[in-house]
Amino acid sequence: MIDVPIVLVGYGPVGQQYVELVRQHHAQWRDQYGADLRVVAVRGRSTQAEIDGVVPPREQWTPAEELAELLARAGARVLAQAVPSDGGDQPALDALQALQQGAHVVTATKSHLLTHWRQLDATARQARRSVRISGATGAAMPAGDLARSVLRGFDVRAVQGCLNGTATFVLDQLAAGHDLAAAVTEARRRGIAEADPAADLSGKDAATKLRLLAGLLWGWDVADTTVEAEPIREPLPPVADGHRLRQVAGATLDEPGLVRVELRAEPVASPLGALVGPEKAVRYDCGEAGVVAVSGGRSSPRGAALAMIKDTLGAVLEATTGFR
Repeated sequence: MIDVPIVLVGYGPVGQQYVELVRQHHAQWRDQYGADLRVVAVRGRSTQAEIDGVVPPREQWTPAEELAELLARAGARVLAQAVPSDGGDQPALDALQALQQGAHVVTATKSHLLTHWRQLDATARQARRSVRISGATGAAMPAGDLARSVLRGFDVRAVQGCLNGTATFVLDQLAAGHDLAAAVTEARRRGIAEADPAADLSGKDAATKLRLLAGLLWGWDVADTTVEAEPIREPLPPVADGHRLRQVAGATLDEPGLVRVELRAEPVASPLGALVGPEKAVRYDCGEAGVVAVSGGRSSPRGAALAMIKDTLGAVLEATTGFR
């Protein structure tokens, strides 16, 4: 039996679902995988709570101590990160600290991956620990697993994906005759779009996820990747019958270090053209093996938390280091 004490940083919707999943399925995963997952502490911005299965109300939390002290005292085997990608350095500092103290890192946070990719990878390899990022590459859709390990040994020449559910939904609304403002309003009403959908419509979010997939696939330095993105704006280009307009992020080995996001007409029978509403899909051009595609997987706090659980189990059960 592998004892897996976990320190969780971030207790928003994703973090709450992560704790609840561990609570609900603790015995099942212990019996099925031989891994005893236990969230032993939760940290917010300035407070923390040590727990035994149940997180106390926030008013009962105590001032946060230094993360290094908490990790050591808890004997943490995993640091799980579910904090917003606000561009600050703290997630990177926390992850590096955890790796140096012998803990794996499981993260749904993107910002520090874009700025500290090489440093995180080198530190993890030196410590013989892994950094797992499925929750940052597509929530419950296992595109990151294909890029990181499932397609290992395949001659993957290119990758393309519809990686932003808001963009897919908005483009379908525009095709149905709605204007952009109305499409965004409806996406917000349904809980698909964020309050500020700028990163979705500009292609920035899709580019970020594709950058991470390319880093997993080919070892590109995500921090040095160049992005060229075409935004969603009116009027849209015409689309032939039997096609749907999609926001497609892509990268190819022929153009190292470059990620493009463009509006492209995809056949409705293709993996990207067949998407409906906020669904996502990624396809990999695997040379002689043909095209391998993955789609589906819930884009929600629950879906992201499930991806983090999968990564937590993988980190402690598989003998890998770094990102790959």
